[in-house]
Amino acid sequence: MNRNHLSHPVPRRRMRALTLSLLLGLPAAACLADAPDARDPGLVDIESLAPDVAIEMRYATDDNFVGAVVDGYEARRCLLSPPAAAAIAAAQAELRVFGLSLVMFDCYRPQRAVDHFVRWSADPKDLKTRARYYPNEDKAKMFDRGYIDRRSGHSRASTVDVGLREITGSELDMGTGWDFMDPLSATENPEVSDSARRNRLLLRSVMATHGFSNYAAEWWHFTLVQEPWPETYFDVPVR
Repeated sequence: MNRNHLSHPVPRRRMRALTLSLLLGLPAAACLADAPDARDPGLVDIESLAPDVAIEMRYATDDNFVGAVVDGYEARRCLLSPPAAAAIAAAQAELRVFGLSLVMFDCYRPQRAVDHFVRWSADPKDLKTRARYYPNEDKAKMFDRGYIDRRSGHSRASTVDVGLREITGSELDMGTGWDFMDPLSATENPEVSDSARRNRLLLRSVMATHGFSNYAAEWWHFTLVQEPWPETYFDVPVR
């Protein structure tokens, strides 16, 4: 036995990751990460752990509230911190039993993408996506309303925007579309249909079981409670 393993105890964060890998039956390397590097934080492509998860990643397309490919999204890949990726894979495995799948709308988000959102919000003439994404909101008040900020938890690589669909491909009714900037998007808004409410609560329940906390104002937004890099905002492009 290597004596270094005895004289240098495994750090608590690494021990949690090793425990997670054992519980999920994943290689330890899939759940371990050393101190993050600003250039290469060691993100995991979710498809390497859950190849059947639905990948939308709409900021890599023009199908989003900006109406254009967002800075930093050079590929439609869902990248996450190792523990967040492992937890998403576990949630997908649970849903698969019931003929359901997660839909990944957004995962890791480079800081340059957040900066792009800020620039978009400062342009009062660009209203081409208003009808679909914010019909009842004043674009000039996006910061005040909390829809846009200069920092995002997504840039810490353990926050996701997710929905639900059937394995066959049909998305479940969630009451609003993803990124719909309106009080109707609040997870427990009583004005949505009964089916949408059930689907929102199902999504929240499954995600909570696997360690994620929901942002109450957005049914699709979840952050890993035990995120590994809670103070680090990365700017590595998605490639």
